[in-house]
Amino acid sequence: MANADNSLALVDSKPHDETSAVEGSVDHSSAEATQYQDVERDAVGAVLSEKQEMEATVRDPDIVDWDGPDDPENPLNWPRKKKVVATATISLITLLTPLGSSMFAPGVPQVMADFHSSNLELASFVVSVYLLGYCFGPLLVAPLSEMYGRMPIYNVCNILYVVFTVACAVAPDMASLIVFRLFAGIAGSSPLTIGAGSISDMIRQEKRGGAMAAWALGPLLGPVIGPVAGGYLAQAKGWRWTFWVLAMASGAVAINTIVFMRESYAPTILQRKTNRLRKETGNSNLRSALDTGRSPKELFLFSIVRPTKMLFLSPIVFLLSLYTAVIYGYLYLLFTTMTEVFEQNYGFSQGSVGLAYLGIGIGSIMGLLMLGIISDRLLKYLTEKNGGASKPEYRLPPMVVGSVCVPLALFWYGWTAEKHDHWILPIIGTAFLGVGMLCTFMTVSTYLVDAYTVYAASAMAANTVFRSLAGAVLPLAGGKMYATLGLGWGNSLLGFIALALSPLPFIFYKYGERIRTSKRFRVQF
Repeated sequence: MANADNSLALVDSKPHDETSAVEGSVDHSSAEATQYQDVERDAVGAVLSEKQEMEATVRDPDIVDWDGPDDPENPLNWPRKKKVVATATISLITLLTPLGSSMFAPGVPQVMADFHSSNLELASFVVSVYLLGYCFGPLLVAPLSEMYGRMPIYNVCNILYVVFTVACAVAPDMASLIVFRLFAGIAGSSPLTIGAGSISDMIRQEKRGGAMAAWALGPLLGPVIGPVAGGYLAQAKGWRWTFWVLAMASGAVAINTIVFMRESYAPTILQRKTNRLRKETGNSNLRSALDTGRSPKELFLFSIVRPTKMLFLSPIVFLLSLYTAVIYGYLYLLFTTMTEVFEQNYGFSQGSVGLAYLGIGIGSIMGLLMLGIISDRLLKYLTEKNGGASKPEYRLPPMVVGSVCVPLALFWYGWTAEKHDHWILPIIGTAFLGVGMLCTFMTVSTYLVDAYTVYAASAMAANTVFRSLAGAVLPLAGGKMYATLGLGWGNSLLGFIALALSPLPFIFYKYGERIRTSKRFRVQF
């Protein structure tokens, strides 16, 4: 039960009205100030001005909250081993579902031959349609996870992902394959949408950087490993076996998730505790400290609109999502064209062409190692320099590295491939792309999680929808662009666009807090 020692956690446990302002880590309907104290201190300070109302709330015996700051049921207080297992499992799921986006890309020529088609746009679409699933999935996954918790969503989506991947393996025609790929993408969007939120549930802000680095590696390394494995599988066993292997791996991870992972979403845990205490005490007036008072239908409609409003009404969410969308689109544009480039320009076989993607993978690992080391340390240093007051913007400096590496990579890769220089040179260029993408994706993900805390899933859903749409659409234009401009000027065009967006990290580092707290840009729900 709530008590005076937990007063911060109970401030404003019921909303004053049917709207709440969420911008810059503020959630006035939330009682999770003890969990996210460093992020929501400003919000709590504003509410403390109404001291009498707070004291009345604190004394309410019908509010169920954590049993003190060290409550073992609070995911922030879980043992280190339990957190490591959960983080590793989430990261593995987040690796496998993006793996499915590109694993059969080297086998697309076999698919086109089997289904008697020579349409180049269709060949690109059968790969990128998976990412359209990433557009639609988060709009359902994010609100459902905030209504029912993380685990039901993980488990249902993991099972559906296995089912639709098997369906791809036995698809009788191109239309069926495209439909099954779409549904597999929808099911596979869950770890990308709620994975960052799950990590924020368990790990405090000052220690979150390393875990976020491991999680953020999946969306980058998965699509890179996919073509390497898929190239040899397609050459040896045919394109259908790429789906069979993926289904077996995903099935094993789904079982592991059911057995070893536990619910981490605080509102769901407290609601279960409330339901249990109602049965034990017979007191039907008990309510969770995080209960919004809305019905499931109202909560769903309220939650499903939230990612869209955050995307289009918050300049920070929109522009950072635009930036990651452009870079993500570049990644999949390269995935749909590199096979042809290295087979025709450098004589790679269907099996060995997948190795050309390793440059991006090696670059991503280098970026992971760098960020895993400096992200939390940099946050600590800047916080101490600011008198102990932390800001989400202190996560943004590593993004500057990404803003340099991405255009550099595109110029390097484009012109070395255009001139038919030694095959290692364009691959080295893609390594810089891997570094730049990881620095950008992980920094943006961590920043959104730190800035929006309990609404992290919605912020990440907005980001995932936008970038996945770009990943699905941009590859469709790649063939004609390269045919018109060539590899050199085609990739240079992409590089110039990336350069135009490169000031964003500097702008948000300097003005992000002002934008987040401005009434003009505050998103009302």
